[in-house]
Amino acid sequence: MSFRCQVCGYRSPKWLGRCPQCGNYGTFVEVEEEKEAKTQVPPELLSHEPPKPLPEVPAPPPERLSTGMPEVDRVLGGLVPGAVVLFGGEPGIGKSTLLLQIAANLAERYGKVLYVSGEEAPSQIKLRAQRLGREISDLYLLSTQDLLAILNAVSRVAPMALVVDSLQTVLADPAGGEVGSLSQVRESAAQLSRVAKTAGIVTFLVSHITKEGGFAGPKTVEHLVDVAVYLEGIREGDLRILRCVKNRYGSTAEVAVLEMTGKGLVEVPNPSLFFISKEALPRPGTAIVPVLEGTRTLLVEVQALVTPAGGYGPPQRRMAGLDLNRTLVLLAVIEKHLGVHTRALDVYLAVAGGLEVTEPAADLGICAAVLSSLRDRPIPQDTVVLGEVGLAGDLRPVRKGPERLQEVAKLGFRRAVVSHQPLPKKLELEVVRAKTLREALEALELL
Repeated sequence: MSFRCQVCGYRSPKWLGRCPQCGNYGTFVEVEEEKEAKTQVPPELLSHEPPKPLPEVPAPPPERLSTGMPEVDRVLGGLVPGAVVLFGGEPGIGKSTLLLQIAANLAERYGKVLYVSGEEAPSQIKLRAQRLGREISDLYLLSTQDLLAILNAVSRVAPMALVVDSLQTVLADPAGGEVGSLSQVRESAAQLSRVAKTAGIVTFLVSHITKEGGFAGPKTVEHLVDVAVYLEGIREGDLRILRCVKNRYGSTAEVAVLEMTGKGLVEVPNPSLFFISKEALPRPGTAIVPVLEGTRTLLVEVQALVTPAGGYGPPQRRMAGLDLNRTLVLLAVIEKHLGVHTRALDVYLAVAGGLEVTEPAADLGICAAVLSSLRDRPIPQDTVVLGEVGLAGDLRPVRKGPERLQEVAKLGFRRAVVSHQPLPKKLELEVVRAKTLREALEALELL
């Protein structure tokens, strides 16, 4: 006889009031030894091949599988048989919708796909498939939380791809604690990953997100999988960004921009239209900045509102989509090197569309937006600004500056005020290169 924590699976020879591993109280239950057996994987899903010399190991197919969505393929780097993809995102952001679309595309292109849900009944999934217009005969549905039932279904169906929605609903060991506990999630991920590698099944594991924004469950799960991606966005808005944080088969610098519609998630060919205003008249306090999301150039609108402080407490500094500490440094640079005092003013900054911008290439755009709001002078809408601002008031080159300017020219902009950096050849764009912040703002007629 032994005692096991129902939350984390910690075992003890005697009953304890508080678990020393997870810190929860009253979670220990008595467990009989014969009930300690783990879920047994069907023999046909196991591999007993002996070790082979490296030259004798068969090479993977040169062509990778496609999800049917080029934007998603670029983020995942294509799908390799046996790959395990961990898929996370906030509740209601569209994870199940996107994975159902991917599962239907794979079933239509390559053969049988098994979609397992521990949160929805098959009839609910069918309603979503009807709404998406993706009722594929090779797409099999299963609603269960039992890992043994999932493995038996994989053995019977023999799918080329498996979707498990979600990992926190799978019960791997009836004696190992409640559903969603650390031990259950760890054991479920290990067994599913083992089957995926052995049988060559592309496996998608949906994971819940903690309040800090990371994958729920033990860190071991992230080490087991080959690819880990997040689906981000504003629940009230239509824009979604698929971002990769781990990828054994490709780059982690790529992102996919998607839009939620009545027919599911669709790819956005020109994401910049979501982040810049379509109004004809220029407005004070706005600046257009070309930023990088992965290897893609997106044009975003940095908005600033500078007003006199109300006199009750210190002046306000509020940021949405920008780093607060970085912006405070830029306000200090403006005050030191331009003689523009903002210490008695409220400063509010935001990135239109809800995008998060963290790269220093947006420094000049932030400074220009603040001065534009303060002086009440609009920046022409056919002008973009780009540059990193140093503490000495100098402007520094940014990463992939020529590529950004080429994209700006394609989108119809006529003028760019940038830091001193190399320019691409045959650029149909008037470029003003400035060495200091003062030179750049004078070119924008804000000083």
